[in-house]
Amino acid sequence: MSDASFALEAPEKPAAPSATGQLTLGGRKPRLPTEESPAVRRTLIGVAVGFLLLFLLAPLITVFSEALRHGLGAFLEAFADPDGWAAIRLTLLVAAIAVPCNLVFGVAAAWAIAKFEFRGKAFLITLIDLPFSVSPVVAGLIYVLLYADHGLFGPLLKEAHIRVIFAIPGVVMATIFVTFPFIARELIPLMEELGNTDEEAALTLGASPWRIFWTVTLPNTKWALLYGVLLCNARAMGEFGAVSVVSGHIRGLTTTMPLHIEILYNEYQFTAAFAVASLLASLALVTLGIKSYLEHKYAGELAAGHRH
Repeated sequence: MSDASFALEAPEKPAAPSATGQLTLGGRKPRLPTEESPAVRRTLIGVAVGFLLLFLLAPLITVFSEALRHGLGAFLEAFADPDGWAAIRLTLLVAAIAVPCNLVFGVAAAWAIAKFEFRGKAFLITLIDLPFSVSPVVAGLIYVLLYADHGLFGPLLKEAHIRVIFAIPGVVMATIFVTFPFIARELIPLMEELGNTDEEAALTLGASPWRIFWTVTLPNTKWALLYGVLLCNARAMGEFGAVSVVSGHIRGLTTTMPLHIEILYNEYQFTAAFAVASLLASLALVTLGIKSYLEHKYAGELAAGHRH
């Protein structure tokens, strides 16, 4: 029998720790049981990127390209229309009213839900989530049933010479309805996570509840608050369904930018429609940029707080 028959097989190269302290097999990091294979990861990433390109990036590129198709002069001419400027002013006015109203409500609701226990707390949370489940068109119809001339409160409003439906107050109220969960929903989880420790410490030092709110609670939640305000503002400027029902589409009076875009498109004024749409998209992109910055800033501060 040859000596080769007595040769022992060379043992497999043992796993060795990497520079980060993790075990590697043959110089390669072993795949965790919960980690997907490279092929699956590439497929998932490709599907996600393809979906974003097809349904998000491509429409945005189309809006800006169509707006500038006939040149910068035709693009700027679209904003010479008085009805277009009226729609822009109304959009900004509605957002300027709806966002502060939702800011007050969101802070008050979040503070009550996160800091106190009371009867009806679960019901209040359900009411906050209601606009997420109710169609904006249905919300607009509800306002029509309540505040139109022949609605539940219509006769009383008519006697007081107050017009809600087919007027600016109806547009503002419908916008507030569809946007009021955003700020509260950003603040509630953070306030619940922070707990009452800081407030109780300030209370033992003799601080008043109002001072505690301004010097303790508000600074601890400032980034989440700004994040919610941005989301609320973006939705307020882009709201279409509820506003479409209560506005009456009165040009120059109750048409916001989304409604004005629809009117221009239905009248085959495509360049003007895409020009106004590009302005609305630009406002959304600016909001997205600020939102991403605040999200990064907020995540960094929250991580630093956890380390301390």
